Amino acid sequence: MKKSIIYIFLFLVFFSCKKEENQISNSLKELREQKTSVINQIDSLNNILRKIELNISKIDSKSNYQVVSVTSPEQGIFKHYIEIQGVVKADKNIEIRPEIGGTIKNILVKEGQRVKRGQVLIQLDDSSIQDNIAELNTQLNLAKTTFERQQRLWDQKIGSEMQYLQAKTQFESLKKSKNTIANQAAKMKIKAPFSGIIDEIFPKKGELASPQLSVIRLVNLDKIYLEADVTETFLPYIKKGNEALINFTSIHTEMKSEIAQVGNVINPNNRSFKTKININNKNNLIKPNLLADIKIKDFEENGIIIPSSLIQKDKDGNNFVYVINKNDGDFKALKRIIKVSKEYKQQSLIIDGLKVSDSLINKGARIVKDGELVKIIN
Repeated sequence: MKKSIIYIFLFLVFFSCKKEENQISNSLKELREQKTSVINQIDSLNNILRKIELNISKIDSKSNYQVVSVTSPEQGIFKHYIEIQGVVKADKNIEIRPEIGGTIKNILVKEGQRVKRGQVLIQLDDSSIQDNIAELNTQLNLAKTTFERQQRLWDQKIGSEMQYLQAKTQFESLKKSKNTIANQAAKMKIKAPFSGIIDEIFPKKGELASPQLSVIRLVNLDKIYLEADVTETFLPYIKKGNEALINFTSIHTEMKSEIAQVGNVINPNNRSFKTKININNKNNLIKPNLLADIKIKDFEENGIIIPSSLIQKDKDGNNFVYVINKNDGDFKALKRIIKVSKEYKQQSLIIDGLKVSDSLINKGARIVKDGELVKIIN
């Protein structure tokens, strides 16, 4: 480019000289006039040449500028989250055991079956108890008849008081004995303490059941919750009602909830406290002991947000970025000290040093120097 302009200039000079050469006069006066004219043309061309060379120098210098791109800070809501893991728990997830031992006479439900509260699940063999009840009923009927007769005689002032009291005591004693055996008979029926689903049946028909062995696992998944351990460092920030983002990666399910309960005791083994998060499980897809990735919001503020990748640190430990300063059509990179409040997911909240109107150097920020002229590209 530079050479082309010089060639054009030389061509104009040569053409001008040739033209003057063809018109050279033999008169001294005219020769002097022609000389003056040529000198004026040379001065004019020299001025043009200086302007051309100045523009060439400017173009050549800008071609050596660092090439950068720019971006603008954003004004918005900055949220910071604590990322932990939690486990699904269910209060209504129990293993049922019989109150008294006995042989399993009949299993009245199947695994996966939905049952109602109070429904009989397993019947233990109560034949000996029923025999005792039948015998007691016979004795009770006789004792009742005897007592009623003694009571009528006593009301008529016939017979002794002792006979009346013995009959009464015998009758009431047999009633208590029947109630006791009836309660034992009721315990031979293993019933559902709440409505739910039969998850697992452990014994088989004919096996011996005892209070030490579980017979059925009963689960109700309508109301479940997440339990997670949070390190004591975050104790000042975790409050009841804090937003919680939940991701069950194994079943590809995400949901939003909030902290329902914050533990009041620090576990000395891992220096953490427990948090409880209620979750919705309408379709019963979420199961107890399922793992979940949890994000608990511990900070939220409206402010200036920039990509963390643009922030650098100088030898004094100060955080800084490069911004663009425009002056007389030139763009200069300037170092700007900033204060960072929080950082999350490659985004930083700036509390001092930047305005929304600033232009941040994005591409090329790691190679420019403070005060260096730069060229901006889109």
